[in-house]
Amino acid sequence: MTSPISPTPAAADGAAQQPFDRHPGPPVRVDVWSDVACPWCYIGKRRLETAIAAFDGEVSVEYHAFELSPDTPEDYAGSTTEYLSQRKGMPADTVEEMLAHVTRLAADEGLAYDFDAVKHRRTLKAHQLVAFAKARGRQAEVKERLLQAYFEQGRDVADMDVLAEVGAEAGLDPAQVREALESDALLQDVVADIEQARRLGIQGVPFFVVDQKYGISGAQTPETFAQVFDQVLAERAEVAS
Repeated sequence: MTSPISPTPAAADGAAQQPFDRHPGPPVRVDVWSDVACPWCYIGKRRLETAIAAFDGEVSVEYHAFELSPDTPEDYAGSTTEYLSQRKGMPADTVEEMLAHVTRLAADEGLAYDFDAVKHRRTLKAHQLVAFAKARGRQAEVKERLLQAYFEQGRDVADMDVLAEVGAEAGLDPAQVREALESDALLQDVVADIEQARRLGIQGVPFFVVDQKYGISGAQTPETFAQVFDQVLAERAEVAS
């Protein structure tokens, strides 16, 4: 689903955006609100990447924080089925069917979800790691590794050791990562993302804002992204003519 949306502020640091090079020209900007604990966000990320790979133009992507479940216990020990059954009031068999469906869709995008291994944690620290990486030009790498750690590897993305390891895997200094996360130095950046989402009326993720103008809600198909990219280029050409 796409719709016009109020413009989002320009990035203060150009290194925060991850370019995908094509022919010269202003890139089409995509701002993505997502959560590390959101299975549709990883699927949506892959579909966006598929659209970008096929697009005859340049696209820059910047990720923004969104917490789906800020009240998740720090030490939740139950299974994914138990977690969703308790939170959504759904029968366990219905949850199992839903998880199987999402797993199949993820597999279609080359992702190997393992819901049996997922550790449900609050993702606030993980978002701070993404913010730390953004300032150092490694946001895309960290975002990918966090999603992989959560959905495919069953790692605890609230654990400081795990987050330092993920940062190192993405080319960051693990000691600097640990220092930043322990001091909550990036907490205000994360809060600002979440508040901006609220101002834009974003209530669920993934949510994509294309060229600061068009909102795409949910893990839409690559064709949907491609249509919006083409529309942006057509509008630019019309303005330039």
